[in-house]
Amino acid sequence: MPYERTPADRPILAVSGDRLVIAPRTAPARRASTNPYRRLLATPGARAFTAGNLIARLPMGMFSVSAVIMIAGSRDSYALAGAVTATGLAATAVVAPWTARLVDRYGQARIAVPATAIAALGSLALLLCVHYDAPAWTLFASYAATATTPNTGGMSRARWAHLHRGDPAALHTANSFEQAADELCFMLGPALAALLCAALFPEAGTLVGAVLLMTGVLIFAAQRATEPPVSPRTHAGTPLRTPGMPALLAAFLATGAVFGSMEVVTIAHAGGAILALQAAGSCAAGLLYGSLRPAADIRRRLLGCLAGMTALMSLPLLAASSTDSLLALAGALLLAGAATAPTMVTGMTLVQRLTPEGQLNEGMTLAVTALLGGIAAGSATGGWMVEHTGQVTGYAVPVCAAALALAVAAAGVRVPRGR
Repeated sequence: MPYERTPADRPILAVSGDRLVIAPRTAPARRASTNPYRRLLATPGARAFTAGNLIARLPMGMFSVSAVIMIAGSRDSYALAGAVTATGLAATAVVAPWTARLVDRYGQARIAVPATAIAALGSLALLLCVHYDAPAWTLFASYAATATTPNTGGMSRARWAHLHRGDPAALHTANSFEQAADELCFMLGPALAALLCAALFPEAGTLVGAVLLMTGVLIFAAQRATEPPVSPRTHAGTPLRTPGMPALLAAFLATGAVFGSMEVVTIAHAGGAILALQAAGSCAAGLLYGSLRPAADIRRRLLGCLAGMTALMSLPLLAASSTDSLLALAGALLLAGAATAPTMVTGMTLVQRLTPEGQLNEGMTLAVTALLGGIAAGSATGGWMVEHTGQVTGYAVPVCAAALALAVAAAGVRVPRGR
């Protein structure tokens, strides 16, 4: 049977001056973008909640630096400043999983906004207590109140998981984008805080951070169309009971020790500015990793990333022990950072697969809490090594911590069928 044009296929005939013009009735279809991040941000509503989330996430890298500068400058005691920030970290480790559980149970907007308001008030209370020379215990109480800050990165990942459920490739790109955003914010946040405190007044970093946090969460929470629905449930236990999850969180704990020890040892050996290269390497690697295909065997990919991180974390140790060149150490840190984001992206993807439905925010917050605990332990261990064995030997701590994370993951992480 010969092909016959339908009315939609037939061209349009028109007269322009003394010429007959033939035009197609339909415009040619646009070619889909081959850039996975452009396709990701083309998701309806994605750019709006991403903008709010980035504004809210930037202060995460500002608060601790601002608090140290503000307290040490006013009370002339870095010991007091360190004790106050450590108290806030410990309080966050306790409170954050409960905040995330409430977010899963009642929704992001209903919980995140009041929780952020409490945290912002805690930051402002700390500012006032420092400014008016209040007793030292008020500093601890004020900074502990900031523990209610919701895990904005986890809430953003939960939105991507909701929007792209059943699409592993898009979810892989989304997790890579979020990890790169984490690295960018923790690279820019401390620099912005130091600049504000030096250029304006010592309390400026804390004040601007509180305003940005509240503003970003309000913008993020206002995007109700992309918010994951609340899953009604009568009773649900903690995601810690999921097979494979305890070992995965233990691997996150050891991975956090890699970050904490590397930061302290590098600051002692070469100053803090060079750490930006490690974050830059991780950010670039995360974006590149997101353009690759997701792993068919996520456990095997995680073990490969941890093995790569163990190998690359030995580069700063080799550079510091073999030469005094700051350029060589900078290159080693840049390469070492390249292993960080792929490991974190793969680990967070595995957390999403292991966490029961309706508890995604809690599961990812537990992972972040494990990281924070590891960072604290790694910082203490790295500092002890630098003080008692030397700066160069301190670089052995992140290597050992990465190897421990690999061993724990290999021994205990399992992915049940159906996940």
